[in-house]
Amino acid sequence: MNITFSDSKEIYNAQILPLYQANGWSAATKPEALLEGLRHSHTLITAWHGEQLVGLGNAISDGYLVVYYPHLLVLPAFHGRGIGRQIMSLLQKPYTHFHMQMLTADAESVDFYKKAGFRRAGNTTPMWIYAGTDH
Repeated sequence: MNITFSDSKEIYNAQILPLYQANGWSAATKPEALLEGLRHSHTLITAWHGEQLVGLGNAISDGYLVVYYPHLLVLPAFHGRGIGRQIMSLLQKPYTHFHMQMLTADAESVDFYKKAGFRRAGNTTPMWIYAGTDH
């Protein structure tokens, strides 16, 4: 299977919405905000099978010290092919020297992120104000 990766921010709702909907992410219910959020990310990596968007991940950062990885999605039909691992690797590349790389992992994704080098953040508790319904 030929998958290509891009760091271009030229993406469109017609490309990203099927990916978010297939993964049951509530961000798909706010398409304009989702699109602008991805386009304004510090880093955006997309994975393509031909013209089809099959995965993406983004990073939000101050550019010097801290980076946060809010989204990493792969179409369910493409799970288990190393696409998420490659997206995460490409996302982390510019931030390897940063003091802190952060993310919030759902229970089913903890092992995936451990393989990418992440560990539980001590005794911290993730906290948020969240308007979604998918968690």
